[in-house]
Amino acid sequence: MLLPTDLASFFELLRQHGSAAYSLIFGYAASHSLLLALFAGYAARSGALDFGTLIAVCWVGSFTGDAVRFWIGRRFGTGWLGSFPRLQRAIQTAARLADRHDTWMILFHRYPHGIRGVAGFAYGMSRLPWPRFLALNFGAAGLWSCAIVSAGYAFGEVSEKVMSDSSQGLGLAMLVVFLGLSWLSSKKLERMAERD
Repeated sequence: MLLPTDLASFFELLRQHGSAAYSLIFGYAASHSLLLALFAGYAARSGALDFGTLIAVCWVGSFTGDAVRFWIGRRFGTGWLGSFPRLQRAIQTAARLADRHDTWMILFHRYPHGIRGVAGFAYGMSRLPWPRFLALNFGAAGLWSCAIVSAGYAFGEVSEKVMSDSSQGLGLAMLVVFLGLSWLSSKKLERMAERD
């Protein structure tokens, strides 16, 4: 079976290749892929992935990704952004926000879609000291991991109660709707963050 044709087959593929799945999830958590972490929580509910391991992988991945981006921002500043004016504006805006609201920014930057990718660079370019950043980042990565993986897990719990084995298509449709609503919510949070 090369490509799974239904959700049960996909979960079986995850069970068989768990190490590769956790590595992929680590990489996506480092880049703050909210949707993959939600889906992984859903897969944990089915037994395809281990819930505790999944939270740990997402936690370490999220923490590591932001620490690397912080280091890049601290080490290289804004010089490397000259060829990316749109990205430069976004990072400078996030850096100004971080200078004023560092605790709140670090706690919540993982949720809005557009802020996730640039915030770590911005923290490095701000006046935020390394020890404070690392402590806040560690706690925020843990909260994010627990919240997102648990939300996916809870969705799996609800969808299991709502549907029977004969309606797996409905479960897949519900998953797509859930992920779509999560994406729309993150876009709305991003617009709200840009207004500050």
